[in-house]
Amino acid sequence: MTTLGLGLVMGVPQAGAAEAPVGLGTAGSYSVLGGQAVTNTGPSTLAGDLGVSPGTAITGFPPGTTAGTTHAGDAVAAQAQSDLVVAYNDAAGRAPTANVAGDLVGQTLVGGVYKSTGPLALGGTLTLDGQGTSGTVWIFQVASTLITASASNVNLINGAQACNVYWQVGSSATLGTNSNFVGTIMALTSITVTTGTTVAGRALARNGQVSLDDNTFTTPTCATPPTTTSSTGAETTTGTSTGTTTDTTSSTSTQTTAGTTTDTTSSTSTETTTGTSTGITTDNSSTQTTTGTSTGTTTDTTSSTDTRTTTGTTTDTTSSTSTETSTGASTGTSSSTGSETTSSSSGAGLGATLSGVDQNGGGTDYDNGPVGTSDLASTGASPVLGTLVWLGALLVLFGGLLLTVARRLRRARR
Repeated sequence: MTTLGLGLVMGVPQAGAAEAPVGLGTAGSYSVLGGQAVTNTGPSTLAGDLGVSPGTAITGFPPGTTAGTTHAGDAVAAQAQSDLVVAYNDAAGRAPTANVAGDLVGQTLVGGVYKSTGPLALGGTLTLDGQGTSGTVWIFQVASTLITASASNVNLINGAQACNVYWQVGSSATLGTNSNFVGTIMALTSITVTTGTTVAGRALARNGQVSLDDNTFTTPTCATPPTTTSSTGAETTTGTSTGTTTDTTSSTSTQTTAGTTTDTTSSTSTETTTGTSTGITTDNSSTQTTTGTSTGTTTDTTSSTDTRTTTGTTTDTTSSTSTETSTGASTGTSSSTGSETTSSSSGAGLGATLSGVDQNGGGTDYDNGPVGTSDLASTGASPVLGTLVWLGALLVLFGGLLLTVARRLRRARR
C-alpha cells in the first residue's frame, strides 16, 4: 500500500502541549474490554481485568490468563463500557494541535493532540518525546482505521510514559504480528491483536469484539514526577511578649568552732523581671531580619541574714536589701539598710546589750554603752563569770568615754 509511505505531519507542535490525561473511569482497570465478545488463541497474559458488555461471550481463557477479574455481561462490565464511552468522546473532542496523515513511521512527536481525517498507519518505529516531562500526553484522533505493520514499534524517550498515550479510533484497529505497541486503544468497532504482539496499554472496543493471539498486555502506570518546590515569600511577625521571672536563692551555712562559736548565714535572693517585647520579623527567600524594641523592668531583691554565736553569747544580725530597676537602658537604684545587734552577758542576772547604728545607716559595730537589761539570770552562769562580764562591760564603757574625750580634745586643738 503506497499510502503507508506517504506519512505527513502538518503543524506539529514544537513543545508538548499542556493536555490533561483522558479519564478512563472504571475502564482503566481493564487490559481487554469488548462490546460483543472476546476471543483468544494461545497463552495470552493480561495484567488487568477482562470483560465484555453488553455481550457475554469470552473464549480462550484458559489457556489465556488474567491477573485481574473477569466480568462477562455483568453490571461491572456495563459500567466499564459506560465509562469507555465518556473517555472516547473526551479524546475525540480535544482540540487538535497538529494534523497527521498516512504512515507515522520514522517520526518523532512531542506531546499534543494529533488528528487524522482518514486511516492512519505505522510501518516501523514511531518515537514519542516527553522532552523531560513525565506528564506529557499524546492523543491520536483517527477518523477510520489504525493499522500497524509486523515488528513495528512505538518508542518512548525523555520521560514519555505509556499511561499518557491514547488512540481514539473511529472504526477498527489491527496490530501487526510481533509488534510492540504503546497506549490505550479506544475503538468504536473492533480490535485485532495478531500473534506475538506486546501491548503496554489496553484494547477497549465499544461495539465489536477483541481478538487475541498469544499476546502480552502490561498495565501502564504513571510514575510520579519529581516534585520541585520553589518558594519565595515574605513573612512578617509582630508580637508582644510579657514575662515575669522570679529567681529565689536561699543559702544557709552553720559553722561551729571551739569556744562555742556558731555562725549561721541565711541568704535569700529574689529577682523579678517583667518585660514587654515588640518585634517585627521579615522572612524573604531564606533571609530573616528582626527589628525589635524591648522594654523591661527588673527587680532584684536580696536579703541576707547572718547570725553568729560565740562564747559570751554574741549575736550578729545583718539585713541587706537591694533593689534594681531597669527600663530600656539600665537604670539601677540600690538601697541598703543594715542593723547589727550584739548581746553579751555574764553571770546570773548580769549582762548588757550593746547596739549601734553608723551615721550612714549601715550596720557597723559602734559601741555607745549598755542598753536594756540582762537576760543571763535564766542561763545559770556562774557568779564569777557574771562579774567578769560586768567588769568587761564597764571597761568598754570607760574606754568609749575616754575615746570620746580624746576626739573632742583633738578637735579643740585644731
